[in-house]
Amino acid sequence: MAWHLEGTYFENCNCDVACPCGATSFLLPADNERCVFIFAFHVDSGDVEGVDVSGLSLAIVGDAPGRMFDGNWRVGVVMDERASQAQAEALGAVFSGQKGGPMAAFTPLMGEQLGVETAAIDYSNGGPTHRVKLGDFGEIETEDFVPEGMSEPTRLTGVGHPVNATLTVARATKSQVNIFGIDFANEGKNAHAAPFSWAA
Repeated sequence: MAWHLEGTYFENCNCDVACPCGATSFLLPADNERCVFIFAFHVDSGDVEGVDVSGLSLAIVGDAPGRMFDGNWRVGVVMDERASQAQAEALGAVFSGQKGGPMAAFTPLMGEQLGVETAAIDYSNGGPTHRVKLGDFGEIETEDFVPEGMSEPTRLTGVGHPVNATLTVARATKSQVNIFGIDFANEGKNAHAAPFSWAA
């Protein structure tokens, strides 16, 4: 059966603005020997093989080599506590790549699964500011770069990214995550944001 998800996402990593991985479709390595990151997603509307997952959020927290295509990523998932077991399983299958779609291309890079934690996820996406609070596990807030005198943020286009081929350029104004043995504070560092629309 088919599935589709539509919503918004933003990310934060420990690269300087802008991340070489994002800007070059992962051809260049990150600014640091290890890349620690968070991808936060909110599903505005979605159905996975008959399971309605609209209104739910989740986050992927990871630690990867600076050259991310080398693989051996360590990743864990923070699932919205409002998700039922069926909804959590449906979202987990999509975001792990088991159901195909954009995330399937990244599954071979994920060497160690750190598990799934459930938390109250407070996600907001208003204008140039994006924020997520993951229960007691962390909080990220990012702000898009909007050039003076312009109404639209700076964007990278034509990138090979699983979420969207167009990403806004942003930086974190708040960043603290401690979960799965991954502990980072990436305030002032790189961020991206974009809507996503996936189906398979």
